[in-house]
Amino acid sequence: MIEAIRARVAEKLKELDGVIGLRRSPEGVAPYLFHTEEELAELVLEPRYPMSSVVRLLQKRHPAARFGVVARGCDVRALVEMAKRNQVDPERLYIIGFTCTAEEAEACHCADPAPNVTGWPQAEVIGTPVAAGSPNPMVAEYAQMPRAERWAFWQQQFKKCIKCYGCRNICPVCFCESCALEDPLWVEPGVMAPPFPMYHMIKAMHMSNRCVACRQCELTCPAHIPLTVLYDLIRQDVENLMGYVPGADLEALPPVPLTLADAPIDLDVE
Repeated sequence: MIEAIRARVAEKLKELDGVIGLRRSPEGVAPYLFHTEEELAELVLEPRYPMSSVVRLLQKRHPAARFGVVARGCDVRALVEMAKRNQVDPERLYIIGFTCTAEEAEACHCADPAPNVTGWPQAEVIGTPVAAGSPNPMVAEYAQMPRAERWAFWQQQFKKCIKCYGCRNICPVCFCESCALEDPLWVEPGVMAPPFPMYHMIKAMHMSNRCVACRQCELTCPAHIPLTVLYDLIRQDVENLMGYVPGADLEALPPVPLTLADAPIDLDVE
């Protein structure tokens, strides 16, 4: 897999301004913008990292450049949602997607581990998709809980929160310049954890039609709060009620308007 990806990146470097991927160096592994074929011996695929966030920053810094990116399925889903919100430009990004293994899907509780590049202007996928994903078993366990136990479950989880903002900072689809989670009107500063879990309720509401199940929030959380259970449940509701799956279709508009101007209502008042 890695040799096939390196070979493909080497070909695309002839026509792109660089390809974004992970690079292993003596200092460790970090995102890197590859420019030459000689550098590709250091290209690696692990550990997972939200590459879509790096794409956003580089495109913003270099508005005329054409980049490529080595991306997993969750990275592609994030790029799709970011493109809908004008955070990345699909016309200037070539996706070199690669498939996760069944073991990786199980470790991430990923129900959809294969990159879906349908509709993306310039993209390809390397590798054979696994037969099926691996849904989060905690979601099924939660579904069997009585309502009182569910409330007690979340109360216990949210009490562990130290409000470090790690879940927000790592999330590829959290990109608001002004964050409600830092507004003292909604989230009281200097209180851990708040009596009512307003922080997590606001975050969950904002993720309702954009969470792409990358699980980065949960992996980052120092308190080990099972955040993906909450977002998986919300994502199920959005799909069942509105028929919308975040990251699945570049042409499908989010069901929840992003601004009042986008709302499908008549704003003219007599």
